[in-house]
Amino acid sequence: MSRVDEFHPSLIRGLWALTLRELKKWLKDPVMLVMFILQPLIWMGLLGKSMNIQGLFLSGNIGNISIPSIQVPGSLLNPPVNGVITIPSIIISKQLQEMFSNIGLNIMQNTFGVTDYFSYMAVGMISMIVMTTTMFSGMSIVWDRRLGFLNKVISTPVSRTAIIFAKILNATFRAIFQATVILALAYILGLQVSPTFTWLNIIGVYAAIFLLSIGLSSVFLAFSIRSTRMERPMQFVSLITMPLMFASNVFFPISLMPSWMQIIARVNPLTYLTDAIRQLTILPLDPSTLIIDFTYLSIFALVLATIGIILSWKYLTR
Repeated sequence: MSRVDEFHPSLIRGLWALTLRELKKWLKDPVMLVMFILQPLIWMGLLGKSMNIQGLFLSGNIGNISIPSIQVPGSLLNPPVNGVITIPSIIISKQLQEMFSNIGLNIMQNTFGVTDYFSYMAVGMISMIVMTTTMFSGMSIVWDRRLGFLNKVISTPVSRTAIIFAKILNATFRAIFQATVILALAYILGLQVSPTFTWLNIIGVYAAIFLLSIGLSSVFLAFSIRSTRMERPMQFVSLITMPLMFASNVFFPISLMPSWMQIIARVNPLTYLTDAIRQLTILPLDPSTLIIDFTYLSIFALVLATIGIILSWKYLTR
């Protein structure tokens, strides 16, 4: 190794060393890993299963139907009691029940794109885990600054870009790993994949997660890069988490939202990640829609990563 390489390490070597340090810190804290997996698992198990929306349209929920008394020639029916004739649901024709059931399935299909709400929401949980994982990248750099590690790294020849992207790659690898666990658990709990799903689609899922993780990590790092107090990134996370999650299609389609919220949802990057994953897993694949999703995610990642690099050179100081 030459002296030039010794005192001016390449960007790749510096990036790898710092990323490996971040991953080792994460692997040494299994409690945090379990907590990150339990949160979306609880959401899927409780909310996803309890919100049995398709159950609202089952014919068994029709129950007994009471109608006002009517005059039927020939006394074909028994005299009404208190002016009301109660017809048990067993008397309702099977054709009517089947028609009602088909209507319910059609409503679910037209509204959510699937007939199973759990599958729809479980995919949204993957977007949720990506968001919650990447938002801690800002807290990590504040913690390194308070411990003095960041000052030591800055005083070395390691590129400032490597310092920032080590945090981004760490969040990305963690998000991909946790998303894999959540997707496997969702499949065990009853996730219904589309007929067009193949295991090669998982590569597309990872690519979409990679792009959004880069963009979101850059956002959280940008707001924390000069901070020395943990409260600042925590306040920003608390402010942005709810709008990102609920002003998107994580839980419900955009078409069901008010018109003003639809505008917000259509620029929300979480919407495009969720739609891309659904296209690759539970919905019939629409190439044109998938191209739009990946184009938006790519632009989002490129712009925010560029901003992160600029800020790292300008504000990442001792």
